[in-house]
Amino acid sequence: MSLLLYNLFLLLYRWALGLAAFWNPKARKWVTGRADWQNRLKQQIGTDHRPLVWMHCASLGEFEQGRPVLEWIRGSYPDYRIALSFFSPSGYEVRKNYAGADLVCYLPMDSARNARFFIEQLSPSVVIWVRYEFWYHYLNTLLKKKIPVLLIAGRFRKSQPFFHRFGHLHRHMLSCFDHLFVQDTASFELLKAISITRVTVAGDTRYDRVSAIAEKFIPVDGIAAFVKDHPVIVCGSTWPEDEEELDHFANLRQDLRFIIAPHEIAPAHLAEIEALFKHTIRYSEWISQLENKAYKHENTANVLIIDNIGMLSRLYKYGTIAYVGGGFGDDGLHNILEAAVYGMPVLHGPVYDRFPEAAQLIEAGGGFAVENALELEALFNQLLENKEALAQASEAARLFVVRQRGASEKIQAYLEENRLLTN
Repeated sequence: MSLLLYNLFLLLYRWALGLAAFWNPKARKWVTGRADWQNRLKQQIGTDHRPLVWMHCASLGEFEQGRPVLEWIRGSYPDYRIALSFFSPSGYEVRKNYAGADLVCYLPMDSARNARFFIEQLSPSVVIWVRYEFWYHYLNTLLKKKIPVLLIAGRFRKSQPFFHRFGHLHRHMLSCFDHLFVQDTASFELLKAISITRVTVAGDTRYDRVSAIAEKFIPVDGIAAFVKDHPVIVCGSTWPEDEEELDHFANLRQDLRFIIAPHEIAPAHLAEIEALFKHTIRYSEWISQLENKAYKHENTANVLIIDNIGMLSRLYKYGTIAYVGGGFGDDGLHNILEAAVYGMPVLHGPVYDRFPEAAQLIEAGGGFAVENALELEALFNQLLENKEALAQASEAARLFVVRQRGASEKIQAYLEENRLLTN
């Protein structure tokens, strides 16, 4: 792709989002979040001239991958400021008040002028981009200014433009990085084939992140009181397609407890869940009953609907079996590692080809993919009725995460050995 075509694509992309903003809430946030960004950035920077580390993430998932490194920098190098940027509202809206950064903002649309202004305002000592998103003008400006740039948790596929005959522009973007930390040897070999050799196979930092969450587990109010001594199925980041596969079993098995944390918590979607599942109570209502000591003992709810965002990674701790959403639709399988780290079987739908960790967990014996509700119910019953099978799958899931940890330490070692951070 030539630079002219790239700039034309950006122009059309920005125009399309501006048009979509009239009816699409996410597009509207994307547009309004970048309004008057120059003045807002100046105000956020202020007069603080301490050295700064800039981390860029596409969205929330990439933030979780970068977070172990970000929090290590905060703890080990407290004299550094941290700037955190997001491309998507899905990341920014959830983490805009993240206390681990001094500045959280949207990444302005890629252009030579925007990149120059943004980078000159931040004046970063080192830049860390997480997993993917390659913006030519930002990377080229960083290269010209000789500012060190790392990619962490990268994963590449042969279908990407870097590896095509006309991918010169994208290959230039890769050459702008001082070092790339990739998740697997397949990515390493692809990069090597196009003469990108400043590469380390470090693994996926998400294993470190979920392990840190599990090790510092903080109980979630009201959950133990709801589940009591019942077997628990935690259903995380579910979409309507997932909920339609789950409702029959949940309605049938009053002896079990189900915790459903939907991906979308809009009132209309919560109402749809309540229509599918016969015996439900929302988390906010459950907490209110506990706080007011107004719990109705005749309440037969066996499904707890989580009507907030942010506690899913801790909810898995209460599970006997986990079901992770996204595998029955086009949105993509959600984070299976948040569940596996607690040592429990992880079930999901059949669409997981873009998620190698899912295939690896299945191969290890801790993960299971199902094609439909009948298979799902049969597998639930099999695991719940066979304690030995449940224990084996649970231990396989736990060991799978343990054996994959350590990516963050490799990145940290590089930063220190190359003196990109100094006390």
